Amino acid sequence: MNKQERIKKNTEPLFHITKRSNISFGRAMLIRGLAILLSVVFMSVVMFLLAKENPVTLLKSMFDGAFGTPLRIWILFSDTAILLGISLALTPAFKMKFWNCGGEGQVMVGSLTAAAMMLFVGDKVSLPVLILLTAVFSTVAGGIWGLIPSVFKAKWNTNETLFTLMMNYIAIQLVTYFLKVFGNAQGNLEPMPRFAIPKMFNGSYFLNIVLILVICIIMYVYLRSSKQGYEIAVVGESEKTAKYIGINVSKVIIRTMIISGALCGLIGFLLVANGSCSVTTTIAGGQGFTAILVSWLGKFNPLYMILTSFLVIFLQRGTSFMGEIYRLDTSMADIFIGVVLLFIIGCEFFINYKINFRKFGKGGTK
Repeated sequence: MNKQERIKKNTEPLFHITKRSNISFGRAMLIRGLAILLSVVFMSVVMFLLAKENPVTLLKSMFDGAFGTPLRIWILFSDTAILLGISLALTPAFKMKFWNCGGEGQVMVGSLTAAAMMLFVGDKVSLPVLILLTAVFSTVAGGIWGLIPSVFKAKWNTNETLFTLMMNYIAIQLVTYFLKVFGNAQGNLEPMPRFAIPKMFNGSYFLNIVLILVICIIMYVYLRSSKQGYEIAVVGESEKTAKYIGINVSKVIIRTMIISGALCGLIGFLLVANGSCSVTTTIAGGQGFTAILVSWLGKFNPLYMILTSFLVIFLQRGTSFMGEIYRLDTSMADIFIGVVLLFIIGCEFFINYKINFRKFGKGGTK
């Protein structure tokens, strides 16, 4: 090796990162599985140090919290369905690269509309008519809540992230005002179970699961096989390309956000008419923000999002139960979930990129 080669060798970085051209589905899933396993091992050690319990016992309590009884299993799948439904609602907008962070507010507006319909119209029409009207009006309300930021984005190119986030706070204040005016002395709206959707099979859980699965299939077909789904993908890749081939970008943005908001409104209807039979400022439970993570982890694929939704809800329910059993601080459950999700997000780097270390020749130096 001559002098110039040695100098070049010494100045080369120890490693460099290159983007993977492709990776098999099986290998990608293996990396994600290892990430989950490592995160669980890491948190098991942390929990052992805090709770002084056998990590296997701690993990067993997590599974008991999620699958311990038939009721817990129904709740697990029902909560998964709700989270999946909100994720499905946000996915068309995200695939279009319209960063809709207003799912929480859109769900709340749908819930507020459902509660208002029950309160003001419930005694005037039959239950089937009430349920139908409530579902329609909640869906429309969510659609309007999604329409507003999309119009501003399409016409004046406003920042949709900030716009949709701020609309969440408007939704919270609308619910707060509604509860102050029509709620009881404690500022709560009394549950109205007489107007709830009639229970089927195992109560309200069955309908949530079936309905969201149907929506999931429809959304999968819509995004992959419909003309509108193609337009969403093109706009997401490049607005200039979309305009060049004759796609009306403003129309696609507005239409997609109406669909996104409408589905969130429908979920809000389910949370009231098929759940609490009331409305609160926390009825969405932060799922509008969790759904962003679920949609992203699922690669905006509705079928993959079933798995990511299930994983998140399993962690939420399992860690909460584990915290109750071993009297851990409630924040420990959130920390556990955060660590697992952090490992999963981190592993995406190794799926999309490859680390190439510098090769050392026989006569080379470090």
